[in-house]
Amino acid sequence: MSFADNLAGIQQRIRAACGRARRDAQSVLLLAVSKSCPAEAIGEAVQSGQIFFGENKVQEAKAKIPLCPGRARWHFIGHLQSNKVRDAAGLFEMIQGVDSLNLAREISKRCEQAAKQMPVLLEVNVAGESSKFGYKPETLLAELKELNSLPYFTVHGLMTVPPYVMDPEKARPYFRRLRELKSQCEEILGAPLPQLSMGMSGDFEIAIEEGATIVRIGTALFGPRRPRANVTSLQHEP
Repeated sequence: MSFADNLAGIQQRIRAACGRARRDAQSVLLLAVSKSCPAEAIGEAVQSGQIFFGENKVQEAKAKIPLCPGRARWHFIGHLQSNKVRDAAGLFEMIQGVDSLNLAREISKRCEQAAKQMPVLLEVNVAGESSKFGYKPETLLAELKELNSLPYFTVHGLMTVPPYVMDPEKARPYFRRLRELKSQCEEILGAPLPQLSMGMSGDFEIAIEEGATIVRIGTALFGPRRPRANVTSLQHEP
């Protein structure tokens, strides 16, 4: 199936999930996870109406983004190393996955140098998996006010990657926990946090039912992952 066909199917499933949750489908942003996809695939996606994309490798994005249509908009969704923050600040309009105060300070410093305010999502390891990055919930709550006070760094919400499960329904408790944690954060800050980034190709409908405002979809849109592209050899798409 073409990207356009896959996109139409995902959009219909988003509308259905929102209907079950009595939510407006416009309240959910579909972020197409484009890691390892070449620039021509991004061009096809943009022509099909998809605008928002997520990348998880700064170096790949640095080579690829200039070759992609200018209408495309980019979020960083991987684990960000401090030595990549300067490039990330210039490439992305949101950084998802901030998981330490030191990283947050570096983002704020680099964004000040670039005179750019950076919206961020704080990553939470809700299941406590040793193989995954992310704040422990208690550490996040303890550091939240300091994170929120950093200049050029604006906390917009939370994100998580739950444990892999065959049955999407088993991911529901992790999504619910993140939603509850967002409410705790809002109480501490005395202000709303508008974004919950959670849910991927296998479980995004459950995530939407539990309050996701951003779903990160890769395989269900682009198909099985291909070997990482040599993006520097690709031609620019209009």
